[in-house]
Amino acid sequence: MADQENPRIDPRILRTRQLIKEALIDLLQEVDINKITVNRIAERATINRVTFYLHYKDIPDMLEKMAQEMAEDIESIMGSTTYDQNSDKNIDFVKLETLLEYIAENDKFYKVVLNSRRSPIFTERLLTILTKAITEKTANNKLETSNNIPRDIAIWYGSSALIGTIVAWLRNDMPYTPQFLAKQLSRLFRLGKE
Repeated sequence: MADQENPRIDPRILRTRQLIKEALIDLLQEVDINKITVNRIAERATINRVTFYLHYKDIPDMLEKMAQEMAEDIESIMGSTTYDQNSDKNIDFVKLETLLEYIAENDKFYKVVLNSRRSPIFTERLLTILTKAITEKTANNKLETSNNIPRDIAIWYGSSALIGTIVAWLRNDMPYTPQFLAKQLSRLFRLGKE
């Protein structure tokens, strides 16, 4: 019996969507988002306009759907990362390391979307996810009483610093491995065991 909730998507549809996304990413490397048209995306993706409109209403709809897919991928990483209990690494370090590995594997996409000032939807979604993760992590901490730092300020700082570091790492062509960067960030945020 077929899964009624998650019907299998035709591989041709997935390939076409991937072509369209890659075309948009390529164009974003060359021009501002406001200079990109459906025609330019379709031409770059070697499809026609009608095919684009079968998948997306317009470019903002496409950006919204891409941001949602990114958010789902990252939330999946943050929610389902497993680790070896015999390891000296804690779960927060492993999640951070897995997140950085995922970003490194998709660096072309993340370099473009996290550096785009004209389309901040991706950075905003990532900030929301990281803020939620840090909020959950610090829920039991007594940050306000132990350091005299209000909890909300610590959360804002942690999520913004993490995004800023990821963007700088990508902008500088990832001079450090995801594992090394995760270790350094863990030392800064005291997530990992020293």
